[in-house]
Amino acid sequence: MVFHHPFFIYKHNTNNEHRLSAVAPALHSTQCDGGSAKAEVSRIEYREMFIDEAKIWVKAGDGGNGCVSFRHEKYVPKGGPDGGDGGKGGDVHFLADENLDTLIDFTGKHHWRAKNGRPGSGNNRHGADGGDLVIKVPPGTLIYDAELELLLKDLNESGLKARICRGGRGGKGNKAFATATNQTPRNAEPGKEGQERNIRLELKLIADVGIVGMPNAGKSTLISRCSAARPKIADYPFTTTEPVLGIVELSDYRRFVMADIPGLIEGAHKGTGLGYEFLKHIERTRIIVHILDVMPVDGSEPAANYKTIRSELEHYSKALAGKQEVIVANKIDLDPDGKKVKALTRKLKKEIHPISAVTGKGVKELAELLWQEVKETKSESDGRSQ
Repeated sequence: MVFHHPFFIYKHNTNNEHRLSAVAPALHSTQCDGGSAKAEVSRIEYREMFIDEAKIWVKAGDGGNGCVSFRHEKYVPKGGPDGGDGGKGGDVHFLADENLDTLIDFTGKHHWRAKNGRPGSGNNRHGADGGDLVIKVPPGTLIYDAELELLLKDLNESGLKARICRGGRGGKGNKAFATATNQTPRNAEPGKEGQERNIRLELKLIADVGIVGMPNAGKSTLISRCSAARPKIADYPFTTTEPVLGIVELSDYRRFVMADIPGLIEGAHKGTGLGYEFLKHIERTRIIVHILDVMPVDGSEPAANYKTIRSELEHYSKALAGKQEVIVANKIDLDPDGKKVKALTRKLKKEIHPISAVTGKGVKELAELLWQEVKETKSESDGRSQ
Protein backbone atom coordinates (compact mmCIF):
# COMPACT_ATOMS: atom_id res chain seq x y z
CA MET A 1 0.00 0.00 0.00
CA VAL A 2 1.41 3.40 -0.98
CA PHE A 3 0.32 6.81 0.34
CA HIS A 4 1.46 9.79 -1.73
CA HIS A 5 2.45 13.12 -0.23
CA PRO A 6 4.03 16.14 -1.99
CA PHE A 7 7.32 15.53 -0.18
CA PHE A 8 7.25 11.83 0.74
CA ILE A 9 6.04 8.40 -0.32
CA TYR A 10 4.90 6.34 2.64
CA LYS A 11 4.88 2.59 2.06
CA HIS A 12 3.28 -0.14 4.15
CA ASN A 13 3.97 -3.79 3.37
CA THR A 14 2.65 -7.08 4.62
CA ASN A 15 5.52 -7.50 7.10
CA ASN A 16 4.31 -4.45 9.03
CA GLU A 17 7.46 -2.62 7.95
CA HIS A 18 7.11 1.10 7.32
CA ARG A 19 9.40 3.15 5.19
CA LEU A 20 9.43 6.84 4.35
CA SER A 21 11.01 7.00 0.92
CA ALA A 22 12.67 10.23 -0.08
CA VAL A 23 12.03 11.90 -3.39
CA ALA A 24 15.33 13.78 -3.33
CA PRO A 25 19.05 13.29 -2.62
CA ALA A 26 20.85 13.42 0.68
CA LEU A 27 24.45 13.08 1.82
CA HIS A 28 25.43 9.62 3.04
CA SER A 29 28.61 7.83 4.02
CA THR A 30 29.75 4.28 4.61
CA GLN A 31 32.92 2.20 4.36
CA CYS A 32 33.82 1.18 0.80
CA ASP A 33 35.11 -2.38 0.96
CA GLY A 34 33.98 -3.84 -2.35
CA GLY A 35 32.13 -6.62 -0.50
CA SER A 36 28.50 -7.45 -0.34
CA ALA A 37 25.99 -4.66 -0.27
CA LYS A 38 25.19 -3.45 3.24
CA ALA A 39 21.67 -3.85 4.52
CA GLU A 40 19.82 -0.69 5.46
CA VAL A 41 19.53 -0.38 9.21
CA SER A 42 17.01 2.40 9.63
CA ARG A 43 13.34 1.87 8.95
CA ILE A 44 12.61 5.53 8.43
CA GLU A 45 14.66 7.76 6.16
CA TYR A 46 13.87 11.46 5.72
CA ARG A 47 15.14 13.56 2.86
CA GLU A 48 13.77 16.80 1.49
CA MET A 49 12.83 17.55 -2.10
CA PHE A 50 15.80 18.66 -4.16
CA ILE A 51 15.41 22.26 -5.32
CA ASP A 52 18.46 23.86 -6.94
CA GLU A 53 17.07 27.22 -8.15
CA ALA A 54 14.95 29.89 -6.49
CA LYS A 55 13.99 33.54 -6.96
CA ILE A 56 13.29 35.73 -3.95
CA TRP A 57 12.97 39.39 -3.00
CA VAL A 58 15.01 40.67 -0.08
CA LYS A 59 14.92 44.03 1.67
CA ALA A 60 17.09 45.49 4.38
CA GLY A 61 15.45 47.38 7.21
CA ASP A 62 14.68 51.11 6.96
CA GLY A 63 16.38 53.49 9.33
CA GLY A 64 14.31 54.95 12.19
CA ASN A 65 13.21 58.57 12.04
CA GLY A 66 14.89 61.23 14.12
CA CYS A 67 12.85 62.84 16.89
CA VAL A 68 11.83 66.46 17.42
CA SER A 69 11.71 67.03 21.17
CA PHE A 70 12.53 69.75 23.70
CA ARG A 71 13.56 69.34 27.28
CA HIS A 72 10.74 70.16 29.69
CA GLU A 73 11.90 70.08 33.29
CA LYS A 74 10.95 72.06 36.37
CA TYR A 75 13.41 74.82 37.22
CA VAL A 76 15.20 74.35 33.88
CA PRO A 77 14.03 77.16 31.62
CA LYS A 78 14.86 76.90 27.95
CA GLY A 79 15.92 73.27 28.25
CA GLY A 80 16.69 73.09 24.55
CA PRO A 81 16.31 70.33 21.97
CA ASP A 82 16.76 66.73 23.11
CA GLY A 83 15.43 64.67 20.18
CA GLY A 84 17.38 61.43 19.68
CA ASP A 85 18.55 59.82 16.44
CA GLY A 86 16.76 56.91 14.80
CA GLY A 87 18.23 53.40 14.82
CA LYS A 88 19.89 51.79 11.83
CA GLY A 89 17.93 49.25 9.75
CA GLY A 90 19.02 45.62 9.79
CA ASP A 91 21.24 44.21 7.03
CA VAL A 92 20.47 41.12 4.92
CA HIS A 93 23.14 38.41 5.02
CA PHE A 94 23.41 35.00 3.35
CA LEU A 95 25.19 32.22 5.25
CA ALA A 96 26.39 28.87 3.88
CA ASP A 97 25.17 26.20 6.30
CA GLU A 98 26.62 22.69 5.99
CA ASN A 99 23.38 21.21 7.37
CA LEU A 100 21.46 22.20 4.23
CA ASP A 101 21.64 20.59 0.80
CA THR A 102 18.63 22.06 -1.03
CA LEU A 103 16.89 25.40 -1.62
CA ILE A 104 13.50 24.04 -0.63
CA ASP A 105 13.07 26.69 2.10
CA PHE A 106 12.54 29.29 -0.62
CA THR A 107 9.72 27.53 -2.45
CA GLY A 108 7.03 28.78 -0.09
CA LYS A 109 8.53 32.07 1.02
CA HIS A 110 9.53 34.62 -1.59
CA HIS A 111 9.77 37.84 0.44
CA TRP A 112 12.45 38.28 3.10
CA ARG A 113 12.75 41.45 5.19
CA ALA A 114 15.16 42.58 7.86
CA LYS A 115 13.88 44.58 10.84
CA ASN A 116 13.48 48.36 10.66
CA GLY A 117 15.32 50.66 13.01
CA ARG A 118 13.25 52.23 15.79
CA PRO A 119 12.66 56.01 15.86
CA GLY A 120 14.54 58.22 18.31
CA SER A 121 12.76 59.74 21.27
CA GLY A 122 13.09 62.60 23.75
CA ASN A 123 15.74 62.94 26.40
CA ASN A 124 18.39 62.22 23.72
CA ARG A 125 17.38 58.57 23.48
CA HIS A 126 18.70 56.78 20.40
CA GLY A 127 16.32 54.41 18.60
CA ALA A 128 17.15 50.71 18.69
CA ASP A 129 18.87 49.26 15.63
CA GLY A 130 16.91 46.75 13.56
CA GLY A 131 18.02 43.13 13.79
CA ASP A 132 19.96 41.69 10.85
CA LEU A 133 18.36 38.99 8.72
CA VAL A 134 20.61 35.96 8.18
CA ILE A 135 19.34 33.66 5.40
CA LYS A 136 20.88 30.18 5.47
CA VAL A 137 21.63 28.41 2.21
CA PRO A 138 23.54 25.23 1.28
CA PRO A 139 27.28 25.47 0.54
CA GLY A 140 27.73 25.86 -3.19
CA THR A 141 24.98 28.47 -3.59
CA LEU A 142 25.56 31.26 -6.10
CA ILE A 143 23.76 34.54 -5.38
CA TYR A 144 22.80 36.65 -8.40
CA ASP A 145 21.13 40.01 -8.79
CA ALA A 146 18.16 38.84 -10.88
CA GLU A 147 17.68 42.16 -12.69
CA LEU A 148 21.32 42.74 -13.61
CA GLU A 149 22.22 39.03 -13.94
CA LEU A 150 25.27 39.88 -11.85
CA LEU A 151 26.96 37.34 -9.61
CA LEU A 152 27.11 38.89 -6.16
CA LYS A 153 28.72 36.05 -4.20
CA ASP A 154 29.63 32.41 -4.52
CA LEU A 155 29.21 30.72 -1.13
CA ASN A 156 31.38 27.75 -2.05
CA GLU A 157 32.47 26.89 1.50
CA SER A 158 30.54 26.16 4.65
CA GLY A 159 30.52 29.12 7.04
CA LEU A 160 30.96 31.81 4.38
CA LYS A 161 28.77 34.85 4.96
CA ALA A 162 27.93 37.72 2.63
CA ARG A 163 26.02 40.95 3.15
CA ILE A 164 23.73 41.45 0.17
CA CYS A 165 21.62 44.45 1.30
CA ARG A 166 22.67 47.24 3.65
CA GLY A 167 20.21 48.62 6.17
CA GLY A 168 19.17 52.27 6.03
CA ARG A 169 20.85 54.85 8.28
CA GLY A 170 18.80 56.30 11.09
CA GLY A 171 17.70 59.91 10.82
CA LYS A 172 19.20 62.64 13.00
CA GLY A 173 17.11 64.07 15.83
CA ASN A 174 16.66 67.83 16.27
CA LYS A 175 19.43 67.86 18.90
CA ALA A 176 21.94 67.39 16.04
CA PHE A 177 20.73 70.56 14.30
CA ALA A 178 21.18 72.94 17.23
CA THR A 179 23.61 75.75 16.50
CA ALA A 180 24.49 79.07 18.07
CA THR A 181 22.11 80.82 15.70
CA ASN A 182 19.41 78.13 15.71
CA GLN A 183 19.03 77.01 19.31
CA THR A 184 15.52 75.60 18.92
CA PRO A 185 15.55 73.54 15.69
CA ARG A 186 12.16 72.08 14.90
CA ASN A 187 13.27 69.69 12.22
CA ALA A 188 14.65 66.15 12.19
CA GLU A 189 15.78 63.73 9.52
CA PRO A 190 13.69 60.78 8.36
CA GLY A 191 15.45 57.42 8.27
CA LYS A 192 16.98 56.22 5.02
CA GLU A 193 15.38 53.32 3.20
CA GLY A 194 17.18 49.99 3.27
CA GLN A 195 18.44 48.41 0.07
CA GLU A 196 16.29 45.87 -1.72
CA ARG A 197 17.08 43.36 -4.45
CA ASN A 198 15.49 40.67 -6.54
CA ILE A 199 17.74 37.69 -5.97
CA ARG A 200 18.24 34.52 -7.99
CA LEU A 201 19.78 31.61 -6.11
CA GLU A 202 21.46 28.75 -7.92
CA LEU A 203 22.86 25.70 -6.17
CA LYS A 204 25.85 23.82 -7.54
CA LEU A 205 26.65 20.86 -5.36
CA ILE A 206 30.20 20.52 -4.05
CA ALA A 207 31.80 17.14 -4.66
CA ASP A 208 35.28 15.81 -5.35
CA VAL A 209 34.23 13.24 -7.95
CA GLY A 210 31.39 13.44 -10.46
CA ILE A 211 29.96 10.40 -12.26
CA VAL A 212 28.74 10.67 -15.86
CA GLY A 213 27.57 8.09 -18.35
CA MET A 214 24.70 6.76 -20.38
CA PRO A 215 21.46 5.71 -18.67
CA ASN A 216 21.73 2.24 -17.11
CA ALA A 217 25.54 2.29 -17.23
CA GLY A 218 25.67 1.53 -13.50
CA LYS A 219 26.31 4.97 -12.00
CA SER A 220 23.77 4.60 -9.21
CA THR A 221 24.92 1.06 -8.44
CA LEU A 222 28.51 2.28 -8.08
CA ILE A 223 27.68 5.12 -5.69
CA SER A 224 25.46 2.81 -3.63
CA ARG A 225 28.32 0.31 -3.45
CA CYS A 226 30.87 2.92 -2.35
CA SER A 227 28.70 4.91 0.06
CA ALA A 228 25.48 4.76 2.04
CA ALA A 229 23.62 6.66 -0.67
CA ARG A 230 20.59 4.70 -1.83
CA PRO A 231 19.47 6.06 -5.20
CA LYS A 232 16.73 4.27 -7.08
CA ILE A 233 18.16 1.37 -9.10
CA ALA A 234 16.16 -0.48 -11.76
CA ASP A 235 16.59 -2.17 -15.14
CA TYR A 236 15.15 0.70 -17.16
CA PRO A 237 16.64 4.09 -18.17
CA PHE A 238 16.46 7.31 -16.17
CA THR A 239 15.85 5.76 -12.77
CA THR A 240 18.00 8.58 -11.36
CA THR A 241 16.02 11.80 -11.72
CA GLU A 242 17.96 14.01 -9.28
CA PRO A 243 21.60 14.41 -8.24
CA VAL A 244 22.79 12.13 -5.45
CA LEU A 245 25.73 12.74 -3.13
CA GLY A 246 27.62 10.05 -1.26
CA ILE A 247 30.66 10.15 1.03
CA VAL A 248 33.18 7.43 0.21
CA GLU A 249 35.15 6.49 3.31
CA LEU A 250 38.43 4.59 3.16
CA SER A 251 40.86 3.36 5.80
CA ASP A 252 42.90 5.79 7.92
CA TYR A 253 40.02 8.30 7.99
CA ARG A 254 40.31 9.14 4.30
CA ARG A 255 37.19 10.28 2.53
CA PHE A 256 35.90 12.08 -0.53
CA VAL A 257 32.49 13.12 -1.85
CA MET A 258 31.05 11.51 -4.98
CA ALA A 259 28.14 12.91 -7.03
CA ASP A 260 25.84 10.97 -9.35
CA ILE A 261 23.63 12.77 -11.89
CA PRO A 262 20.96 11.45 -14.27
CA GLY A 263 22.27 9.72 -17.38
CA LEU A 264 23.15 11.65 -20.52
CA ILE A 265 22.03 10.72 -24.03
CA GLU A 266 22.76 12.08 -27.48
CA GLY A 267 21.15 15.48 -28.00
CA ALA A 268 21.10 16.30 -24.27
CA HIS A 269 22.41 19.82 -24.99
CA LYS A 270 19.21 20.37 -27.01
CA GLY A 271 17.03 19.36 -24.06
CA THR A 272 16.74 15.62 -24.71
CA GLY A 273 16.68 13.50 -21.55
CA LEU A 274 17.20 14.59 -17.95
CA GLY A 275 20.91 14.80 -17.29
CA TYR A 276 21.95 17.99 -19.09
CA GLU A 277 20.30 20.41 -16.67
CA PHE A 278 22.09 18.69 -13.78
CA LEU A 279 25.59 18.94 -15.26
CA LYS A 280 26.11 22.13 -13.27
CA HIS A 281 26.27 19.97 -10.14
CA ILE A 282 29.52 18.39 -11.27
CA GLU A 283 31.12 21.63 -12.50
CA ARG A 284 32.88 22.00 -9.15
CA THR A 285 34.21 18.45 -9.09
CA ARG A 286 37.93 17.80 -9.39
CA ILE A 287 37.59 14.52 -11.29
CA ILE A 288 35.04 13.05 -13.67
CA VAL A 289 34.38 9.30 -13.58
CA HIS A 290 33.07 8.24 -16.97
CA ILE A 291 31.25 4.91 -16.64
CA LEU A 292 30.80 2.73 -19.72
CA ASP A 293 28.59 -0.33 -19.95
CA VAL A 294 30.63 -3.05 -21.70
CA MET A 295 27.42 -4.90 -22.60
CA PRO A 296 24.75 -2.25 -23.37
CA VAL A 297 21.24 -3.71 -23.52
CA ASP A 298 20.42 -1.62 -26.60
CA GLY A 299 23.29 -3.21 -28.55
CA SER A 300 25.21 0.05 -28.90
CA GLU A 301 29.00 0.23 -28.93
CA PRO A 302 30.68 1.34 -25.65
CA ALA A 303 33.29 3.34 -27.60
CA ALA A 304 30.55 5.20 -29.50
CA ASN A 305 28.74 5.88 -26.23
CA TYR A 306 31.95 7.33 -24.79
CA LYS A 307 32.29 9.76 -27.72
CA THR A 308 28.63 10.75 -27.39
CA ILE A 309 29.03 11.70 -23.74
CA ARG A 310 32.26 13.56 -24.45
CA SER A 311 30.47 15.54 -27.14
CA GLU A 312 27.68 16.50 -24.73
CA LEU A 313 30.23 17.64 -22.13
CA GLU A 314 31.95 19.78 -24.78
CA HIS A 315 28.64 21.38 -25.73
CA TYR A 316 27.89 22.19 -22.10
CA SER A 317 31.24 23.58 -20.95
CA LYS A 318 34.82 23.45 -22.22
CA ALA A 319 36.01 23.71 -18.61
CA LEU A 320 33.93 20.71 -17.55
CA ALA A 321 35.08 18.66 -20.53
CA GLY A 322 38.68 19.55 -19.71
CA LYS A 323 38.58 18.13 -16.19
CA GLN A 324 40.66 15.09 -15.32
CA GLU A 325 38.83 11.93 -16.36
CA VAL A 326 38.88 8.35 -15.13
CA ILE A 327 37.27 5.88 -17.55
CA VAL A 328 35.54 2.90 -15.94
CA ALA A 329 34.27 -0.20 -17.76
CA ASN A 330 31.36 -1.56 -15.75
CA LYS A 331 29.56 -4.94 -15.77
CA ILE A 332 32.66 -7.04 -16.36
CA ASP A 333 30.77 -9.88 -14.70
CA LEU A 334 29.04 -10.19 -18.10
CA ASP A 335 32.44 -10.28 -19.85
CA PRO A 336 34.31 -13.08 -18.05
CA ASP A 337 37.03 -13.47 -20.70
CA GLY A 338 37.65 -9.70 -20.84
CA LYS A 339 37.28 -9.43 -24.63
CA LYS A 340 34.93 -6.46 -24.46
CA VAL A 341 37.25 -4.48 -22.17
CA LYS A 342 40.27 -5.24 -24.38
CA ALA A 343 38.38 -4.15 -27.50
CA LEU A 344 37.28 -0.94 -25.76
CA THR A 345 40.86 -0.18 -24.73
CA ARG A 346 42.09 -0.64 -28.31
CA LYS A 347 39.41 1.65 -29.73
CA LEU A 348 39.76 4.47 -27.21
CA LYS A 349 43.55 4.16 -26.73
CA LYS A 350 43.03 5.23 -23.12
CA GLU A 351 43.50 3.56 -19.76
CA ILE A 352 40.38 1.65 -18.73
CA HIS A 353 39.55 0.55 -15.18
CA PRO A 354 37.32 -2.56 -15.22
CA ILE A 355 34.82 -3.09 -12.39
CA SER A 356 31.59 -4.84 -11.58
CA ALA A 357 29.45 -2.56 -9.45
CA VAL A 358 27.04 -5.44 -8.80
CA THR A 359 29.57 -7.96 -7.47
CA GLY A 360 31.98 -5.36 -6.09
CA LYS A 361 34.95 -6.57 -8.13
CA GLY A 362 37.42 -3.74 -8.70
CA VAL A 363 35.38 -1.21 -6.71
CA LYS A 364 37.81 -0.98 -3.82
CA GLU A 365 40.74 -0.48 -6.19
CA LEU A 366 38.79 2.21 -8.04
CA ALA A 367 38.02 4.05 -4.79
CA GLU A 368 41.73 4.01 -3.86
CA LEU A 369 42.65 5.35 -7.29
CA LEU A 370 40.09 8.14 -7.06
CA TRP A 371 41.37 9.10 -3.61
CA GLN A 372 44.90 9.43 -4.97
CA GLU A 373 43.70 11.51 -7.91
CA VAL A 374 41.66 13.78 -5.64
CA LYS A 375 44.62 14.20 -3.30
CA GLU A 376 46.93 15.15 -6.18
CA THR A 377 44.51 17.67 -7.69
CA LYS A 378 44.01 19.28 -4.28
CA SER A 379 47.78 19.62 -3.86
CA GLU A 380 48.08 21.18 -7.32
CA SER A 381 45.31 23.69 -6.69
CA ASP A 382 46.77 24.60 -3.28
CA GLY A 383 50.18 25.15 -4.89
CA ARG A 384 48.67 27.48 -7.53
CA SER A 385 46.81 29.50 -4.89
CA GLN A 386 49.97 30.21 -2.89
